[in-house]
Amino acid sequence: MASPLEAAEVAQEFVTFLTHGTPPDVQAEAVRFVLKLTGSESGRSLLASQKGLLQALAKLLEAPPRAPAGAVRDAWRALVNLCAEPSIHDSLLAALPGLLVQLLARSLAPNWPWAGEAAAALANLTRDSGGPVRELLEESGLESTSEEANQEPIVARLVTALTTPGYNPHAPLHYLASLLSNLSQLPGARAFLLDPNRCLIQRLLPLIHCRDSAVRRMGVVGTLRNCCFEHRFHEWLLGPQVELLTFLLMPLAGPEEFSEDEMDRLPVDLQYLPPDKERESDADIRKMLIETIMLLTATAAGRKLVKDQGTYLVLRELHGWERDPNVRLACEKLIQVLIGDEPEAGMENLLEVSVPPDVEQRLQQLDQQEQQELQQEQEAAVQASHKLDSLGPS
Repeated sequence: MASPLEAAEVAQEFVTFLTHGTPPDVQAEAVRFVLKLTGSESGRSLLASQKGLLQALAKLLEAPPRAPAGAVRDAWRALVNLCAEPSIHDSLLAALPGLLVQLLARSLAPNWPWAGEAAAALANLTRDSGGPVRELLEESGLESTSEEANQEPIVARLVTALTTPGYNPHAPLHYLASLLSNLSQLPGARAFLLDPNRCLIQRLLPLIHCRDSAVRRMGVVGTLRNCCFEHRFHEWLLGPQVELLTFLLMPLAGPEEFSEDEMDRLPVDLQYLPPDKERESDADIRKMLIETIMLLTATAAGRKLVKDQGTYLVLRELHGWERDPNVRLACEKLIQVLIGDEPEAGMENLLEVSVPPDVEQRLQQLDQQEQQELQQEQEAAVQASHKLDSLGPS
């Protein structure tokens, strides 16, 4: 195995092989080597320290159409892997100071064949709410909303790209939803999305049911969950202009039948669902949907609206169907809010209640204990199942 110094020397030699003048087969082999390095944490750390190699790789990303497609594709995939390593983000952005703008431009270019990879790399870079997210919002002009602005702010452009059929016929753009979710961690992006005059939220809602991609569904639901931290918009979100609750409950609803009295309590779109109605298949998305509804119950007005639209009925049936312990736990917590007593005066807004540190620590311990017990129950059930499976006819 080569030493770190020897590996670095090899990496530096590969810089010349990544240039546009290199024979295509040599260039493709060099890029495959770099891509292989990005498959491990040590490889990613090594590449992050090679400024020249990173810059050569970045130039290859912009290769003209005559460049070998395999080499360019592998270069984009290598960048996606590099951006997935948070510990090297600073080194990556220091070596490639224009990377954020480059990735954004390529993600939103309607005919760029590697727009999907560019979106995935950008989503990886902006996963945390720190520097890259804020820098991207600043450089893309979130505040540039005047008529004199040259282009729409990034949030509006992302929504347009996600909601326009065939926006880029050459590449899937599912990770733009992940990017939007990352950006919505910041109050400025949430305020922009929640501006009633822009109707951006309404355009995103149908994507909750996008069958083509769990990544897109996850990103959109994550965006909505982040937006629901803005409790002053809850009544608008739950009201007739948006009807957010219906869109959140639909993926959680199954084909179960209700009595006539119960059916009347449900939103019209959730009544008399067909017998082949399926729930959201991804457990993480189901959990996130429940968490989003939980946020909508933070205020007294929000709780009333959520309760009045038959939410408990959908969750009751979901709880009986659900097998994932984390989703069941989230479901139980929301049910407790829906059937429990109202908080005492002065504590109606749960997002503004100040919890003493010792109480918060105790609640976290109880939550961890509850999750451990659920995990143990699940493991015991699996073991019992294995024992039954091993019993054959006597």
